[in-house]
Amino acid sequence: MNRTILILILEVFLASIPVKSFAQAVPTASAPGASVSVGGTFSVGQSGYGQRVLSGSGAYVDVNPRRQVGIEAEGRWLQHDRIGKTSESTYLIGPRIQIRQGRLSPYVKSLVGLGYFGFPYNSAQGRYFVIATGTGVDLNLNETVKIRLVDIEYQRWPQFTFGTITPYTISFGFSYRLCTGSHTRLGAYDR
Repeated sequence: MNRTILILILEVFLASIPVKSFAQAVPTASAPGASVSVGGTFSVGQSGYGQRVLSGSGAYVDVNPRRQVGIEAEGRWLQHDRIGKTSESTYLIGPRIQIRQGRLSPYVKSLVGLGYFGFPYNSAQGRYFVIATGTGVDLNLNETVKIRLVDIEYQRWPQFTFGTITPYTISFGFSYRLCTGSHTRLGAYDR
């Protein structure tokens, strides 16, 4: 099931990338700040089940049709290797608002999606609805590369098997901007 969701996220991402067309006119204007970025993170968090500390990797795509308002889609894969190999994976999407202040871009986000929980000792697995809110700060190194200095996310799993759990994670990472307005790093437009 995880592979199906990853393929779906990849297909949505690839469908959103502009492709060169011979009949395409040179754009007369572009939205200020419009961009698409992809990134990766390392995360550490509290699972909310058995008070286990989990860690692992994540990936995200930010699509910003306007400079401050956009959509974030993320996948996160965390596990606890010491006792029973507890695991927690989430696939979330939702609105994201950022305010650029110099090279810093603080943001807030509100996401929904699915969470998969692997219970200790592979005793069971479950799929659950997840609601998340988060905030963070990105540092713009240049026009294409950002460092995610911190991303703090609080999740709520209201339908968890043993009652609602509220895990949280702290992440950091980097992103690469694929395109900005009418300019793309993949060669969609020639001027």
